[in-house]
Amino acid sequence: MRENIEVTSCLDVASFAEAYCMFELLEETNDFILRNFLEVSETAKFQDLTAEKLLELIRRDGLCVPTELAVFRAVYSWIETDPKERLGHAGVLMTGVRFPLMTFREFREVRAINMRMECFGNDEVQVELYGSALKEFGFQDKINRVRHPKDVLAVVGGDRLSPDRGHCVASRDVWFANSLHSCTGLMKEMEWKRLGEMPDKPRFRHGVATMTGRLYVVGGFYLFLFPHSSYDPIQNCWKRLADMLQFRSNFSVVAHEARLYAIGGDKEINTNIDSVEMYIPETDSWSYVHPLPEVLSGHGVNVTNAGIFISGGFNSKYECLPSVFLYDPTRGGTYLADMASDRALHCMEALQGRLYVAGGVCNLKKFYTDQQACEVYDPGANAWTMVASLPVPHVGAASAVLEGKIYILGGYSQDGYTETRLIHRFDPCTLRWQNMGTLPGAITDIRACLLRLPHPKIRLPFKLS
Repeated sequence: MRENIEVTSCLDVASFAEAYCMFELLEETNDFILRNFLEVSETAKFQDLTAEKLLELIRRDGLCVPTELAVFRAVYSWIETDPKERLGHAGVLMTGVRFPLMTFREFREVRAINMRMECFGNDEVQVELYGSALKEFGFQDKINRVRHPKDVLAVVGGDRLSPDRGHCVASRDVWFANSLHSCTGLMKEMEWKRLGEMPDKPRFRHGVATMTGRLYVVGGFYLFLFPHSSYDPIQNCWKRLADMLQFRSNFSVVAHEARLYAIGGDKEINTNIDSVEMYIPETDSWSYVHPLPEVLSGHGVNVTNAGIFISGGFNSKYECLPSVFLYDPTRGGTYLADMASDRALHCMEALQGRLYVAGGVCNLKKFYTDQQACEVYDPGANAWTMVASLPVPHVGAASAVLEGKIYILGGYSQDGYTETRLIHRFDPCTLRWQNMGTLPGAITDIRACLLRLPHPKIRLPFKLS
């Protein structure tokens, strides 16, 4: 039966397990439903749930949704399937929707959807439903408990200035956060929890990636001698990996087609490289693949369905580049349209079929200066367009996409040689940057990725072994 726990069958498996008192199977299936609620809510079986069972699901703290609006939409979809019979359940079902967790923009959609219900022919229920939702959204005194998303934003390693500002202190810490908060109509700062520590030494300018549920941490700077390791959140343990064939820092690691690729970087101070290594988990081995078109370090890398994109970075003379190319491990690089601005030590993320670059440094005669300009690449047009600039410099920052928004975390200012503890979030709908608070630990040369923690351990800052 466990093999049949899929999006289209999980509700049937849960009913079977409950009918025959198979409590272990029922718990496992319910966990699957909670973690995949969005996908499950789009199936035909979801529409066959009883009101009591639906309410039981949406009242759970462990329900994984990117926004509370998704819960409201699921309830509306269930009602819309048979409005004559189900509209009477609307009031009680809405008690499972945590309206205070919505933003004002999201609640406007609640009002719009609520107005569509007027065609169901029960105006009395309509007014009562919207009125109670509005009262809960705007005037409820108690703070609602947050939901837990599928993926969390994990921040790994990095460094920061010591209290006396005499030297940098590297970190072994792993932190995680999500962006869902308890507040009325506004977004509070991100809340961080310490997940634990990496094994061995602290590190910065390293590479991180997630693949098949595991977190991989490789390379980096700390005397250049680093064992590589991967973390399994299900088993809560680290595993030592085979060493790369070359020392690297200030490089990038990406997961692509069940393989890891360590791309470019510095092999020693002021010596960057063009080599790329591929890691095969099944054999725990690294091997060289096709090199880059030129030596690179401090570049941006991201993966889409089209392949591995690489932007900017330092060339052999440590000049910042505007170039962009599509890299194939067997054939090498194919150059695309240049960015409008040269940059290195920047961030690049893929979102909604486009590539966004932000932050870093750029050339200024014989020196570098902060690069706050941001651009977006349209693969169909092979063209870059400027978007809103970063509010503050983010050089050597981390980045990730969480719940449809881009996060830029930490870094420093090249011009002022000051650290940037701030986190900024870019919304592609509003094309604006929003301040999301500060980092809890290391600030510069950190790395970030999305990590799926097992339910319900996501609630706990559990220690790593």
